[in-house]
Amino acid sequence: MKVYISVDMEGCAGIVHVDQTRRTGHDYATARLWMTGEASAAVAGAYDAGATRVLVNDSHGDMRNLVLEEMDRRIEVLSGDLKPRSMVQGIEEKWDVALFVGYHAGAGSRAGILDHTYYGRVVSDVRVGGKRYNETALNALVCGTDGTPVGLVTGDETTCAQAREVLPDVETVAVKSAVTRYAARSLHPEEARKRIREGAARACKKAASLTPLRPKPPLRLEVDLLATAMADACELVPSTERVSGYGVRYEAPDAETLLKVLQAWTVLAASTIPA
Repeated sequence: MKVYISVDMEGCAGIVHVDQTRRTGHDYATARLWMTGEASAAVAGAYDAGATRVLVNDSHGDMRNLVLEEMDRRIEVLSGDLKPRSMVQGIEEKWDVALFVGYHAGAGSRAGILDHTYYGRVVSDVRVGGKRYNETALNALVCGTDGTPVGLVTGDETTCAQAREVLPDVETVAVKSAVTRYAARSLHPEEARKRIREGAARACKKAASLTPLRPKPPLRLEVDLLATAMADACELVPSTERVSGYGVRYEAPDAETLLKVLQAWTVLAASTIPA
C-alpha cells in the first residue's frame, strides 16, 4: 500500500499562535518538533496498517519545517517551496490513500485556531461551485482528480467538522478544541500522537472503500480578497473575471488548474502589500 501524507502546522496539538508557526518566532523550534512528531505518528500508523511506501509532503509556510532525523528512515520527504501542487505536491503519482495532518479551519471560521485559506494576509474567503472550500477541501479536490481518496484529517475540532462536511467517510482526529482564534484546550503532544497513529491505521485499512472527491468540471473558483488593490493584481491572470471590488472568479477545467490559479492570485495579491 502506498500512502501519501500532507502535514501542516497550525492544527498540531499545543499550537495556538502565529509566533509558534513562523521561523522567526520564539517558540518555532518547539512547534516544528510537535509537527514532526504528529507527522511521524501518521507514518507509524500507515506502516502499522501495511504501508509499503510513504511520502510526506511538508506543507507549512516555506515548507522546510520537518526535522528529518527524527522521522522513520523508510519515508521519502518532499520539502521546499514553490510547488505547482503546493500542499499536495507529489499526489500526481498513484497513491492508495492520502492523510492530512496538522490541518486548520478555513478563513472566517469561528473557534478555529489560526483560521485561513492558503494565504491569510490576502484571502478572506474561497468558494468552489458556490460552496466554501478550506485547505482540506481544496487539497482533497486535487487528490481526487488524481484518483486518491483522503482517509484522515487531524487538527482542531472545527477543522475536523469541516472535513466531515466535504468527506463523509473520512477519519478525523481532534487534538484540540479552539476557544477563540488564539486559544485552545489541547491534548498533550504524546496523547495526540497516539490518537493520530491509531487514526492513520484505521484510515489506511479502509482505503479501498473510500471515494475520491471528484466534482464535475468546469470548477468555478471564487475568491474574496482583503483589498481592492489585491483584486486589481489578480486580474493580471488571463481569463480572471472581476465580480466585485474585492472578488475574482475563474472557470477552471480541472482541479490542478484551479489550484495553480489560486496560488498565482495569492502571489500577485501579496505583491500589493506595502513593504
